[in-house]
Amino acid sequence: MPRREPATARSTRCVVLFLLAGVAARAVFAVNDGLLPNGHFEQGPDKSQLNGTRVMGRDSIPNWEISGFVEYIESGQKQDDMILPVPEGERAVRLGNDATIRQQLSVTRHTYYSITFGAARTCAQAEKLNVSVTPEFGVLPIQTVYTSSGWDSYSWAFKAKHSTVWLSIHNPGHEDDPACGPLIDSVAIKALRPPHQIKYSMLRNGDFENGPYIFPNTPWGVLVPPILEDEHSPLPGWTIMSDTKVVKYVDAAHHAVPKGAGAVELVAGRECALVQEVSTEPQRSYRLSFSVGDAANGCEGYLAVDAYAARATLKVTYESHGTGGHKRAELVFEAVAEQTRVVFHSSNHHMKSDATLCGPIIDDISLVPVHAARRLRM
Repeated sequence: MPRREPATARSTRCVVLFLLAGVAARAVFAVNDGLLPNGHFEQGPDKSQLNGTRVMGRDSIPNWEISGFVEYIESGQKQDDMILPVPEGERAVRLGNDATIRQQLSVTRHTYYSITFGAARTCAQAEKLNVSVTPEFGVLPIQTVYTSSGWDSYSWAFKAKHSTVWLSIHNPGHEDDPACGPLIDSVAIKALRPPHQIKYSMLRNGDFENGPYIFPNTPWGVLVPPILEDEHSPLPGWTIMSDTKVVKYVDAAHHAVPKGAGAVELVAGRECALVQEVSTEPQRSYRLSFSVGDAANGCEGYLAVDAYAARATLKVTYESHGTGGHKRAELVFEAVAEQTRVVFHSSNHHMKSDATLCGPIIDDISLVPVHAARRLRM
């Protein structure tokens, strides 16, 4: 007859299992808008878990799981003749050959979220990052640099299919020097509201008040990827049409924004377009109104935006001194189909004095039937 386990042993084992389950449960973090747990990587591995700068243990960085060639970098650290800057705090991670960092999160099913993170190139020539929340992923090129510091903030959106998900950032590159990979710092998340129509407009999120998370201490905005890499736009209601280029989402805290808290800077010339499709009635006239200006970020010269709707086009030119300002424009068109695509892009490429790309900003976009527009003016 098998010996029965004493009651005290069973009780102890149950307590241990309960505590282990509690630890496992705490490892899945319910997210709020803002930095993920240890999203700035200021909590680092013990020295015993480092081989030089390389992190050796899978769970050595608190709140993160790693694989591949991952390094823990301190601000000002040098690689050959190159100084590795860290924009937020004192520490970041570098993803070498086939390296991944990931974190498990508790989210709300069927909700749309946007991830924002900082990234900087180092010594590889064609760096890119695979951002994923299973089963969705996107490959974000980070070849083009839009800031003088070398750091850019990138966004990527997903729809939560499950209540617990893994967020992964992966460097798929393979270089002769395994340390030649991008630096990552400041990873945040934000729940996106369903795209809304602004008052008296047929367009959704035409005021750009709904967009990706912007770090309070970073004055360079957030890059929004093309639809080829992200079917769920971090700018709800809008699609970014391009092969590899982006638009930049900017905030009123750091930029001159025509109206409200957010706007879009068209930083890629004709290579990237901001697009929204809207239901229309064929042979009916509509009025598309929008603001064009500069973000007070030193982008000087004659900035121009091309707008398209149905068969109508309009070029709006704004003379910028790089100190802010905007003007209003209108395009009246006749719909030719039940769906009309509204398109905006910068007419040209522009650069600031530090040789970084810039462009006109666009904001406060509205679309109304012409007869409705007349009533509103009465």
